[in-house]
Amino acid sequence: MPPPLAAAAALLVVPVSPAPLVRLGPSRRPRPTAIRAAALRTLPRRLELWPQRLAAAESTPPPSSAQPAPDSSSGLDAGSGGGGSGGDGGGGSADLGWLRVFPHVLTASMANFLFGYHIGVMNGPIEDIARELGFQGNPFLQGLVVSIFIVGAFFGSLGSSALVDKFGCKRTLQIDSIPLIIGALLSAQADSLDEILLGRFLVGIGIGVNTVLVPLYISEVAPTKYRGSLGTLCQIGTCLGIIAALSLGIPSENDPHWWRTMLYAACVPGFLIVVGMQFAVESPRWLAKVGRFDDARKVVESLWEPSEVNKSMEEIKAVVANDDSQSSWSELLVEPHNRASLYVGITNFGGALVASNLMDKQGRKKLLIGSYLGMAFAMFLIVYGISFPVDEGVAHSLSITGTLLYIFTFALGAGPVTGIIIPELSSSRTRSKVMGFSFTVHWICNFLVGLYFLELVNKFGVGAVYAGFGGVSLLTALFAYNFIVETKGRSLEEIEMSLSPATPGKRE
Repeated sequence: MPPPLAAAAALLVVPVSPAPLVRLGPSRRPRPTAIRAAALRTLPRRLELWPQRLAAAESTPPPSSAQPAPDSSSGLDAGSGGGGSGGDGGGGSADLGWLRVFPHVLTASMANFLFGYHIGVMNGPIEDIARELGFQGNPFLQGLVVSIFIVGAFFGSLGSSALVDKFGCKRTLQIDSIPLIIGALLSAQADSLDEILLGRFLVGIGIGVNTVLVPLYISEVAPTKYRGSLGTLCQIGTCLGIIAALSLGIPSENDPHWWRTMLYAACVPGFLIVVGMQFAVESPRWLAKVGRFDDARKVVESLWEPSEVNKSMEEIKAVVANDDSQSSWSELLVEPHNRASLYVGITNFGGALVASNLMDKQGRKKLLIGSYLGMAFAMFLIVYGISFPVDEGVAHSLSITGTLLYIFTFALGAGPVTGIIIPELSSSRTRSKVMGFSFTVHWICNFLVGLYFLELVNKFGVGAVYAGFGGVSLLTALFAYNFIVETKGRSLEEIEMSLSPATPGKRE
């Protein structure tokens, strides 16, 4: 697998600039002091908050892998059902082949809903929590409670590969629900700072495993034709979780103890995942990898078109036969692996819906390039509104427009596509490790952005920092244009064999 390769694509998952958050309502939480632009007073302070609040949200990279069938068919409304290259659907009839796999990937995507919920759950009641647990007025401890789950996510993503290789996707999702449930309960019942920090850390461990696992599961279970569209369920689930947390948090405006109810509510999706995954299928690729070929065939027969079963099983067996040894982390260093507010949440959700429709029509590469170009333009729009002498009302409008445009364009490509294309460009033997490495890098970068953002703003100014984010977005678009290969309409095995040194494929 010569360049470009999955480990390089992992860099795309790193948030090139924090998703801007403009708080559009009253807040009892004191905001940090910011450098004020001449024409803009309150907005820069609000813009400074978004990296810490939504750094984790950029992650969420949705699942999946190779994509849909050719030209006329796309996504979930194409003209036939099932596997990689078509099916037996009649012309003009609705394509319902995706329905067979939908309950399985929907159940797994509840983990992303929980991810989004934990991102948004602290957005409103952190002041009430600080007051009740005795650390009110200490911004460092308040920030620690909000972001400690990122530290847990770092360790969770590191350990995800070993769990998946040993237990498979299905059982790992169930096991991973344990720290999510226990962590939510500890947080809800916390009577001290230490207890809520421990609860949030446990939640982070579960989140770290899930952000690796769900995209991996969907990429290996979904038929090729629907993989891109179903992959966007990760991003959609995260957006819905954020919206749910922000909506459920509204009563906290009047009830200082409401935060406990919100954290208790976080236990419910965890229980649903445990129960729901009991009825979900295991990844046929993992089953074949551990020698359970009959079970793998049963899964393929139950989810894919009959005409695709034999071909798919032959490809899976061929790949497994070539992977006759265990992978190691050192393989990632050599070939082929060297290569808000409620309005913000709704905008993110809308972008994810559009992406689900375009993923299998336009392909991954175009969405990535367009997304990063749009993010760069949005950053520069905010810089213009903050740094140049324009009317205060115009500057305010430009900043809000840039914020929402950034969120929308991120959700259009950078959010969902990275979670899809990384497993697609990874070999079957190292796919779980590549995903784990990618999201480990992601969490580290999120933590560093949140940690040093205000310091950079105080030193260089808001406009300069945002301009830097825009520049990184442009560089990422250039990287995608030159090095990312198109994977739309190709099975995981086809992609792997085409990138293999033995059978070099043609780059698109």
